[in-house]
Amino acid sequence: MVAVSENLIEIQADIERAAERAGRNKEDINIIAVTKYVTIERAKEALSAGVANLGENRNEGFLAKFEEIGESATWHFIGTLQSRKVKDIIHHIDYIHSLDRKSLAKEINKRSQKTVSCFVQVNVSGEESKHGLAEEAVASFIKELAVFENIRIVGLMTMAPHVDNPEETRPLFKKLRLLRDYIQSLHLDYAPCEYLSMGMSNDFKVAVEEGATHVRIGTKLVGKEL
Repeated sequence: MVAVSENLIEIQADIERAAERAGRNKEDINIIAVTKYVTIERAKEALSAGVANLGENRNEGFLAKFEEIGESATWHFIGTLQSRKVKDIIHHIDYIHSLDRKSLAKEINKRSQKTVSCFVQVNVSGEESKHGLAEEAVASFIKELAVFENIRIVGLMTMAPHVDNPEETRPLFKKLRLLRDYIQSLHLDYAPCEYLSMGMSNDFKVAVEEGATHVRIGTKLVGKEL
């Protein structure tokens, strides 16, 4: 398996070129190593290579890695989060990328002892297989979150369909960016909505060109072992 450090150099170069094409600063783009299909050792290798952010989408996988790695990483929960499992992870996680319903917000707010940075998940593609809110429901949902003092909406997240031609994802990423800009224009103290979590191994270059601040890269960065 190729060393994570080698993969990272290639990805960083791709991000730099994409940022340049869009007139953006490469420093504004955060790489999240998605480690759900790799061992704890491989996750540690990513940290050693210089990746600060690790992303997990299952409680069990996250807790196993957190036990070994702890606060050496900035932790992102990027998968569907069941309300009943919030209590297991809430004191260890730094960002939740999959807030998409009020019952989950209520549980996060109740269980946390500090402000939790959350991305609202949006189903921009409209695929039935994808989680997340419909575009038109996002603004009213975020307004409803004002009552939860422990929740801060830092951005929006989406998952684009896996397609052969990444260029096909561009309109979806652009839609999310425009929606983010609209939420920002509301000037809600608890929802600065600065960030865009979008783009994965196959389409992160297009996502960066369209404004991604957080790209979630698994296979291309750390590979797949499990």
